[in-house]
Amino acid sequence: MDQVMAKNDTKLGILFMIGATVVFAAQDGISRHLASEYNVFMVITIRYWFFAAFVMAVAMKQVGSLRKAAQTSQRGLQIFRAFVLVAEICVMVLAFTVLGLVESHAVFVCYPLLIAALSGPILGETVGWRRWAAIGVGFLGVLVILQPGSGVFQLAALIPLVSALMFALYGLLTRYVARKDTSATSFFYTGVWGMIFITPFGLYMWEPMTAPDWAWMGALCVTGALGHWLLIKCYEMAEASAVQPFAYMQLPFAAIVGLLVFGEEMRTNVVIGATLVVAAGLFTFWRENLKRAAR
Repeated sequence: MDQVMAKNDTKLGILFMIGATVVFAAQDGISRHLASEYNVFMVITIRYWFFAAFVMAVAMKQVGSLRKAAQTSQRGLQIFRAFVLVAEICVMVLAFTVLGLVESHAVFVCYPLLIAALSGPILGETVGWRRWAAIGVGFLGVLVILQPGSGVFQLAALIPLVSALMFALYGLLTRYVARKDTSATSFFYTGVWGMIFITPFGLYMWEPMTAPDWAWMGALCVTGALGHWLLIKCYEMAEASAVQPFAYMQLPFAAIVGLLVFGEEMRTNVVIGATLVVAAGLFTFWRENLKRAAR
């Protein structure tokens, strides 16, 4: 009885999701610090070594062996998924060092809108006019943040937009492979093949690291594993439709880190644009849930 209740504890699931956003915001702050001191490839490589070990431990616990976790009829697609994600992480961490956490996350938060826009051509899903309207409002918010045509626009501001597009593609591919594969299999390929892709670049670009920064690197690895563990527990406790809107809380938490730790600025256009993007994303998510419930 207790186990059944635990699987349907929405409040606890929401708390796990909020905890995950706090941890991921802290991880982004650590990533920004380390990638400002060392090259992005080395930082992500070490992070993925730890992440891959965590993924393999989870796979052993969930399905009993790595061989079972690796079994799939969509091997090429799963490997491509892993490549897209590790490349996206590199691009996003680069954005942290160029633009900072506040503006990077303000733009990146549009990725659910990109998923909605691309779900039609990639997954064959129907996107109604209301969701298209919300997508339009969201991208208006992105334009408010980027301010194209103004004197303050920088091409570097497009870096987190590229990252958002890559993460949207990763999300769509994850939904596609989930039609045949278990979450354990997808998680396994994400970690192990991501490590395989990034390791040669990290070793080639290796730099000596100071003792204090090795401590920060350890913290980065721990926060990465902890964040994913919180997400796993979150989805064990509650349905995705109940907890997913709370994932947007990573934006304010990351902004707090950027403002207080790195002395970043919160420009008015960024606040207005991010508000439009988040509102549009929540509306899109709500419409998707209504459509799913009507089936």
